[in-house]
Amino acid sequence: MRFEFYPLRLEFTARESLFFPPGKAANTLRGALGTVLDAGIFSPVASGEGPSGLADPPRPFVFRARHLDGRSIQPGEGFHFNLNVFSREPEVFINAFSDLAEQGIGPGRGKALLERVAGTDPVSIDLNPAAADIRNIRVEFLTPTELKHAGEVASEPEFAILFARIRDRISTLSNLYGPGPLGIDFQEIGARAAAIRMTRCETRRVDTRRHSSRTGQTHGIGGFTGFAEYEGDLDEFLPWLEAARWAGVGRQAVWGKGEIGLQRL
Repeated sequence: MRFEFYPLRLEFTARESLFFPPGKAANTLRGALGTVLDAGIFSPVASGEGPSGLADPPRPFVFRARHLDGRSIQPGEGFHFNLNVFSREPEVFINAFSDLAEQGIGPGRGKALLERVAGTDPVSIDLNPAAADIRNIRVEFLTPTELKHAGEVASEPEFAILFARIRDRISTLSNLYGPGPLGIDFQEIGARAAAIRMTRCETRRVDTRRHSSRTGQTHGIGGFTGFAEYEGDLDEFLPWLEAARWAGVGRQAVWGKGEIGLQRL
């Protein structure tokens, strides 16, 4: 039982000035990608199957670009971002950004040159229980995160809720774009996750909004950041948390939300 993806790192040199708005670098890149990528890849539509928490299938990619938030890039300056791809066609995304860089990226449509791409070999994470005897961990919520539970946004990242959203996302990505369905009993593993205690939680709300130039609509892309600490028999869940470091968790992960870090205590 494995989770597979491509951890692409795209490196550019700016030909013109570029600007990434504060808190919106990933959304800026996602919006640019939508102008050149096939709609079936960029905006997949639900077929009526899959976890109830996922209104539409997750897109087969997420950006990791928070280091670009609020940055201005000058001509001749290098910059990069990471794009984790969950489909088996990473070249589609590489070619798209090669073209996009020449057309211009960001509010001012500054042009750039794609110089180098790393991470073109697939990574595979073993999701079977780790024999690590880990009892305490800290999960850091590095970008705004929202976790749905029982039709509402959860006020705190209780472990059962956090794991359920990770389980649903990883299993759906694997089923749609990877080797196929994961052989797990959703209810049984969910019941074991409920035994993990949250021992500390320090989060704060971040409110951010995005405006779609295509539809003219404005959407909230906020959530909480901070950290939570958990205690219990965690070996079974560590591989899933590691996979979530790359895939993200929660609502609107494709916009850069739900990026997590993991620390063993």
